[in-house]
Amino acid sequence: MKETLICVVAAFANLTAGNTLVAGNWTQFRGNDGSGTSSEAELPLNWGDGENLVWKTGLPGYGASSPITYGDRIFLTGYSGYGTASSAATTQTMLKLHVTCLNRSDGTVRWDRKIDGNDNEQDYKRFVALHGYASGTPATDGKAVFAFFGSSGVVAYDYEGELLWTADVGDKTHIFGSGTSPVLFGDLVIVNASVESGSLVALDKQTGDEVWRAPDINSAWNTPLLVDVGADKPEMVVNTNTKLLAFDPSSGEPLWNFTNGAGTYICPSVVAENDIVYAVGGRSGKVVAVRGGGRGDVTESHQVWASEGQSNVPSPVLHDGRLHWVSDKGIAFCLDAQSGEQVYKKRIADAKKVYASVVAVDDRLYVLTCADGAMVLSAGSEFEQLAHNVFSDDDSIFNASPVVSNGQLLIRSDRFLYCVD
Repeated sequence: MKETLICVVAAFANLTAGNTLVAGNWTQFRGNDGSGTSSEAELPLNWGDGENLVWKTGLPGYGASSPITYGDRIFLTGYSGYGTASSAATTQTMLKLHVTCLNRSDGTVRWDRKIDGNDNEQDYKRFVALHGYASGTPATDGKAVFAFFGSSGVVAYDYEGELLWTADVGDKTHIFGSGTSPVLFGDLVIVNASVESGSLVALDKQTGDEVWRAPDINSAWNTPLLVDVGADKPEMVVNTNTKLLAFDPSSGEPLWNFTNGAGTYICPSVVAENDIVYAVGGRSGKVVAVRGGGRGDVTESHQVWASEGQSNVPSPVLHDGRLHWVSDKGIAFCLDAQSGEQVYKKRIADAKKVYASVVAVDDRLYVLTCADGAMVLSAGSEFEQLAHNVFSDDDSIFNASPVVSNGQLLIRSDRFLYCVD
């Protein structure tokens, strides 16, 4: 991955606001740069009950969010009190939303903080029941941790668990629930509040005050990506149901738009390499490669290629000139990143449903299924399944994307957080 210290400083020095990222940190959804890849090596190929398991911790709340790491701490979100197998609560008034801090070395809980959920949250049924009320992965700058809970708002805690502020970014809800994660840029916390208010919202990291708001973010359940287009002026790109949109992350000013032909809700986040943005459509979409750095409508001028493919939930990764992802139906896709030509499309045996995004590490692809274990695939040009790993005593759901930290994998289920090595 392009997330070593050298690359972070060179390409995104202004994104971290003076905080130093060190090897092993995984500070937001899909890693420090949002790519879902890591330069770390020698991760485990096989694990399970009693095999390569460093520690296992029972969690105080359910959730679909991924953990993040910084130094000796792990942070994740969760929910309790309503919409869980162990809860007898029948109304949203009992919903509690957690931000939890654990020790990186042994998984013990340092602190667990809760806020009340919004009384108007969606009922725990249908699509919401597939992932619950804590689907957004938190983000950290090494000083504070920021979490987004949809219509229940954005929260910030310091590293000792002291509540710094809360912020409201919209109160609308949706039958699909909420699932985007905050992104940090300089002194800003930027949230895709497409469900809650149809907008991108930037908040001041210190106070939670709104700094800017960009409208017309429609049917977008994906987390925005900061894309390096040169001259230390990154663009913030988000995919919506009709257009791929780019903004100036410091001001929210619209920069360019690209008609993507998706026509439905969009869950996969984009990925980028150099100044090329790769966007996978939703249930009925397509895959496009678009050159960043344009202005206005760039549909005719900046398309690099368009190809067939879809991913209802999971996001793709780029590895060695190829675009990889595994769809929610357990189908592994591989496209040539330069031409868009399909390299392979292969259904993974025993992978019935996948919500987690693939992580690429050391020529391997790590894929967590919802209920059928974890698959390790080759990241090469031919489909090859290298391993199938299962925690047989955990029958809960694995919705969270895996995390790479200090040569280990962190894997989160509804009930537990695992560290494998």
